[in-house]
Formats: sequence, C-alpha cells, structure tokens
Amino acid sequence: MDGDPETAEEIENTAVDAGWATSRPVPDPLRHHGDVEVGAALLDFAVNVQGTAPPAWLRARLVAALDDLARYPSAAHDARARAAAAARHGREPAEVLVLAGSAEGFALLPALRPRRPVVVHPGFTEPEAALRDAGLDVTRVFTDPTDGHRLDPGAVPEDADLVVIGNPTNPTGVLHPAADLRSLARPGRVLVVDEAFQDAIPGEPESLAGARDVPGLLVFRSLTKTWALAGLRAGYALGEPGLLARLAAPRPHWPVGTLGLEAVIACSEPPAVAEASRAAELLVGLRRTQAAALGAIPGVTVLPGRAPYLLVRLPTGTGERVRRSLRDDGIAVRRGDTFPGLGPDHVRIAVRDPAQVASLVRALGRALVGVAV
Repeated sequence: MDGDPETAEEIENTAVDAGWATSRPVPDPLRHHGDVEVGAALLDFAVNVQGTAPPAWLRARLVAALDDLARYPSAAHDARARAAAAARHGREPAEVLVLAGSAEGFALLPALRPRRPVVVHPGFTEPEAALRDAGLDVTRVFTDPTDGHRLDPGAVPEDADLVVIGNPTNPTGVLHPAADLRSLARPGRVLVVDEAFQDAIPGEPESLAGARDVPGLLVFRSLTKTWALAGLRAGYALGEPGLLARLAAPRPHWPVGTLGLEAVIACSEPPAVAEASRAAELLVGLRRTQAAALGAIPGVTVLPGRAPYLLVRLPTGTGERVRRSLRDDGIAVRRGDTFPGLGPDHVRIAVRDPAQVASLVRALGRALVGVAV
C-alpha cells in the first residue's frame, strides 16, 4: 500500500515518530510491549527473552515434528503435552490447559465473566487490556514503591471475584511470597498468578504451579522467555479442571499447533527442567553484576528484584532524552511509562551478558553526562 513503511529503517523511524520510543503518548499503552522498542541493528535490552534462538536440542525436536504438520494437531498430542506439564508440576493432566502462549490465557479471562476484576500494578498489561476490551470495568491495585513494590494483600478489595498478579512481577521484578498470594484466595474468587518468569528463579521457591489446595487458582506458565520461543507461542495454564473448562469455553478447535504442543512436552521433561535450573543460577550472577554496574552510574537507581530484568529509575526529567540517546548509540531499553504506576523516568532493562552490559553502561553514562543528581 502506498505510504506504508517498507524497509527496516522506515519501520523503525515510524515507531519513533509514533512515540513508541519516546515519552509521547502511545496509541494504546496497555498494548505496548518491549518488542516494538527494538529496531534493526539495535542491541536489545527491551525484550526479556534469553538468547537469540532455542537451544540445538530443542530445535531438533521441533524440526522432527515438522513432518506432522500435514495433519491437524491431535487429541493424543495434546494429551501428551498435558501429561508432561502435569508431571513437571506434580499435577494431574486434567489440571493442565495447553495455551498458545500465556497471552492467550489472558485473552480468555473474560470467559470467566467476572463482576469485579482486579489487576495488581505495576504489572503485565495484557490481562487488563483483554478485560477492558470485553467491556469490563477493571479495578487497579497499586503496589507501593516506598515498600519495594511488595504486595499488600489487604489492598485487594474483598469483593473482587478475579485477581491478577505476576510472580515475579513484570516490570518490577519483585518475587512475592507464596503465602501472600495464597492469602488472596476466597470462595467465589479466581486468583490468576502469571508465572511467566518463575522458571528463571532458582528453585522456584514461591511458585504456586503445584499448589492443588488453593481454591480458584489459575497459574499461567510461558515457554517464551527461557527457551527463546517468542515466535512459537507456547505455554499452559494450571488449575482445577472445571475452572480450566470455563476458561477454554470460547476457544476454537485446534487452538495450539503441533509445534507448540511438542515444545510443551520437550521443555517439561526432566533434562529440560534441569537445564532451565542451571540457566536460572547463571542469571542470578549476571543480574547481580549488571545491577551493580548500572547502580554505580550517578543518578541511576536500580530497584530490588529477582527477575531476569531490572527496573531502573533515571534522574528526574531525563527519561525521554536518555532513551533517545541510547537509541542513537544502538541500544534499546523498555520504556516504563506505559505500565500503570510507573513514570517516564522508569526503564526496564533485560539481563544480558557482560559484554553487552558494558556497552549499555558506557552509553548510559554518556547520556547522563552533565545531569545534576
């Protein structure tokens, strides 16, 4: 179509002009995600996917499944995927719903027909976007930055019949105690815990994925982050079978493709779980080193967290200028002001290897030269 951007450079420039990389309003803040921050040839600190491609063994599994693509995804394949995920979390296969990425789970939340949905912020914005798109009035509960964005269970309205929270929360990186999350459960309430990054925490100490004793609990898990599968869309929900049936009611037939089902099987097997655990241990050290390097820059505050990304607060009034300066240096970070509860001087920065972090630290230091702190 005439006038549409065609080259990578034109697409990137259009993104900047639309305010995606600046503090100007974006078309729909709740639908803004880190992938739109990343343009051609930019060093990517905006997207929280680890690695640039799935590991060789996983690619081999997916390649081997290509010969099945002439057939529709089978009930038997879905059953194997549910069984694998169930075994990984100590559940029954009936307590697993395979999803086309955890984002599909958020899109299905309106099927639960909540009367008083609550989303805890700052947090991943897709749940609220899906609920609002369905015409529902969403109540926001904000964590307190002066308390390290920790959850206050008492802040959640007693009459909430749907509560959504991330653990660890994106973008704050806070890992909430499982006991605090359990305390949110009520008769007649659905508690949705987004554990997209839980497998990046060594030992997953606060996970509720295996909690079969929490009424109304839905846990969403993603394969996107650890296994570099953002383009495949694979994940699953864990919960009581009747609740999963309500969630799945509006889905079309064959909602998850053959490769997605195979990915769930492969990534749930013990060798893959062990590999993810080793990667999580490595991320702890990388995160600690990266946080120290960024925090040593005058005026930069790195907020406490446990996730494979860091929430950073820049000196007051510098956010837009710093992000532009970083882009000029070939670096993309995730703007924070599209997350309810954060402002234009917040950025989320993915954990990366030391060489990439060194480039970021140099560029950020240059961007803040002369800034009064």
